[in-house]
Amino acid sequence: KVALELGGKSANILLDDADLSVAVPQAIGQCFVNGGQTCAALTRLIAPRAKRAEVEALAMEAAAQWRPGDPEQPSTRLGPLSSLRQRERVAAMVARALEGGATALIGGTAAPEGFEKGAWFAATVLSGVTPEMEIAREEVFGPVLVILDHDGEEDAIAIANDSAYGLSGGVWSADPARAERVAARLRTGQVMINGAMLDMEAPFGGVGQSGIGREYGRYGLEEYFNLKAITGTASAGQDRGSNE
Repeated sequence: KVALELGGKSANILLDDADLSVAVPQAIGQCFVNGGQTCAALTRLIAPRAKRAEVEALAMEAAAQWRPGDPEQPSTRLGPLSSLRQRERVAAMVARALEGGATALIGGTAAPEGFEKGAWFAATVLSGVTPEMEIAREEVFGPVLVILDHDGEEDAIAIANDSAYGLSGGVWSADPARAERVAARLRTGQVMINGAMLDMEAPFGGVGQSGIGREYGRYGLEEYFNLKAITGTASAGQDRGSNE
């Protein structure tokens, strides 16, 4: 048996009642952790169209705090990418997004000031992104967050599910029950409500191009069990009788 945990292009939904002052800075972190080089990074921020200006302002302010530096220093929030080749790939994807009509609120294709040598990439937030753009559909694996507009709960769910991937996700709402209802409708292996942390005992894995199978906790062990069904035994009959 085999279990595959692959890539993702996970959505982070801001519902119209979410506390943006809390949700947006945390959403930046949910994308940029480990330099954006995590399979479960929440790289698509799906936000209310009517609140775009507020979301953009908060995103720029929060992303500015993710400055590059020596990875061994505790104060550093953004390390380099894995290779120069990966840096070139990320820069090319961002460049194509800008050519296609996206706007860089912060960052872009240039290396961070003072970090021109090496595989450094600046914290980048793109707005004006539409669901059909490559940057909204393909895994970047770098510190690049894209903001997409939604026109209500149903639209947000549709945008989130319009993906070949399905590894992780997030929902933000002032009403936890509402957030849970939306989370249940997302086509993905995991959803974090209002910034919840990863639970190592909960099943982790994806659907679609994000893989098959689950890991963590007992679910990871069960992936490698072979079950045997024995029917028609005396004990089975006795069990049925006692249950009745």
